[in-house]
Amino acid sequence: MLVYKIFRRPEWDEFVAAGRTLGAPIDLIDGYIHLSTASQVAETAAKHFAGQSNLVLVAVETGALGADLRWEPSRGGALFPHLYRPMIAADVVWDKSLPLGAAGHIFPEGVI
Repeated sequence: MLVYKIFRRPEWDEFVAAGRTLGAPIDLIDGYIHLSTASQVAETAAKHFAGQSNLVLVAVETGALGADLRWEPSRGGALFPHLYRPMIAADVVWDKSLPLGAAGHIFPEGVI
């Protein structure tokens, strides 16, 4: 199963250069990397990245994350995937630009 992380372009560029990341500022504050399922990622984009362009959507395979991935309640009690270790380049299955359109972010085909 794929889960997703949205990065601002500078965060993504830092991740690529370093080969690992502890995530965005909110991830550092919370102590884990926030991820979203396919059914959650559009709401995540609308809630936390509204009006922001220059974003990158990253797909990660849950099976590769092992016990460091925990499913915990968040918005409305829904279980969200949280990664309790740095994300490394090898975790990334693919990355794609997440452009901003007139009605919100435009997700790659097949994601939502």
